Amino acid sequence: MQKKNDNFLEKIVKKDYNNELEKVLEKKYFDENVKSLLLNILYKIEGAYKDYKRVKVNVETKEEFVENIINSIQKNCDEIKLVKPYSEESKIIGNKTFLVEKEKKRIICYHMEKKLLYCIAKIAKNEKIIKDKYFLINKTLSNLINTGNNISIVEPLRDFNGYSWTSIPKEIESVEHNLIYQNLIILLGNEFLNKWVYNKEVLIDYMELFEYEMEEKYGNKNAKEFIELLKKISILLEIKFSQKSKEELQETKDKIEKRLKEVENNQQFIEKITNQKRKITEEIKRIDETINNKNMLQEEYKIRNETLPLEEKIFSIRVLSKIMAKEREEKIEQIEKLNELLNPQRFIKYKKELESREKYLKLLETEDLQKDINSLKRQIQKVFLKCFETKIEKAESKQELVKLIYEFRYYCMLPYDYEKPVKEAKELAKEIEKTGKKLIERAHKLKVIEKFSKQEEIDYKLLKNIFLARSINLEEISIKLCKEKDRLFIQVFDDKAFENKEELQDVSNVNKRDLLIRFNKKVKVLKN
Repeated sequence: MQKKNDNFLEKIVKKDYNNELEKVLEKKYFDENVKSLLLNILYKIEGAYKDYKRVKVNVETKEEFVENIINSIQKNCDEIKLVKPYSEESKIIGNKTFLVEKEKKRIICYHMEKKLLYCIAKIAKNEKIIKDKYFLINKTLSNLINTGNNISIVEPLRDFNGYSWTSIPKEIESVEHNLIYQNLIILLGNEFLNKWVYNKEVLIDYMELFEYEMEEKYGNKNAKEFIELLKKISILLEIKFSQKSKEELQETKDKIEKRLKEVENNQQFIEKITNQKRKITEEIKRIDETINNKNMLQEEYKIRNETLPLEEKIFSIRVLSKIMAKEREEKIEQIEKLNELLNPQRFIKYKKELESREKYLKLLETEDLQKDINSLKRQIQKVFLKCFETKIEKAESKQELVKLIYEFRYYCMLPYDYEKPVKEAKELAKEIEKTGKKLIERAHKLKVIEKFSKQEEIDYKLLKNIFLARSINLEEISIKLCKEKDRLFIQVFDDKAFENKEELQDVSNVNKRDLLIRFNKKVKVLKN
């Protein structure tokens, strides 16, 4: 009876959301194809979200998820145009599949549900979610997190159809962005990442909060290592996907290297600062003379207005006087900053800042960009798994442990690259096995999973299948051990359906007395 009531309530919610979206669409000048595509997106998400939430665990409610999509359409989308590949209309987006123009509140994309949803997610975000004081990464890490969030929002539409869970890496805009963003969700929680991405509290420094949360949860060493690797890979991913950013970063690198050369010669640096101070002091003196001399002020007024465009012209001498007074204040601030550099302690700090910035910009000198990205990605995953082990150690309840089992299974199934999932990445095999064993050992202690063998190695080989199954509900997973001509096989079942069969290597001669389960009998893995 309860199940019927739940289904009835779901239908009501579904109808309400369709009505809510239709009300929004009534006020938009979208053509019927666009409206139909948007309604289809909503319909499919509602059908898939229950499975998505069960598999991924760390997500917002369906109501919050759908509301965010509708709000983005309402507030950020004044024009949505669908185009066909290779058509005349598609020339505006070039060799891309979409174009998002936030200022115009306009989306142009191929007639594809996943692409349109990605654009709706993208158009709702601020370009920078990290404060400007964080040199370089204020842009690169902002882009990494925003892109990862966009990809994540498409996930229930992309990987779930209401019946099954599948991942097609080629449908993901960037597997690197996705993998790292999912790392962040597992480590910090979806709620924290959403607050960061849609930051409406401008006074909060989320980068500082991020560093604090990582240290509190995973210790100083793991936190620092993870964040340092994260910064580096954000820079490499930026130059991989944006030629414009690559050129801008190279220009910044050249400027910083030039400044470092200047500070290396202490005497020349002091002379340069002194000359700059002298020049600015003369400019201040000239401003003072002009403001206090009516004829000079009139002449300045005339000279400036001759070169300014109409919309920028100065309309009175009084306004000019205020402008010049402000310019004077700015020049005094410049002198104060230069004076700080002449202070030995401030000079040393300034030099260290330049060296720190140069360290990150040195990444641009890569000889093989993808190879360096892969190396950093591998290192990040190893630190991530150390952090995940800390989560396992801290788990105290059955509910926490079940959640961790789901999270680890989800992580193992994530695309590591466009060819294989994490579980098949040879470079992570030892770490994944170590973490898996630790998780199973903890599950035994908390009575979430019963032991299947007295031998730890055999126990792990039997139970690791829970991390490799694509069943929506792990509670429905059963395994059966069988022997065929001295070869030992494990069969995995999802409720009543057969999922896969795998030979257990190097355990063919296992003694029956070492097993805690019987041959040819299906046994549930997770206890309810």
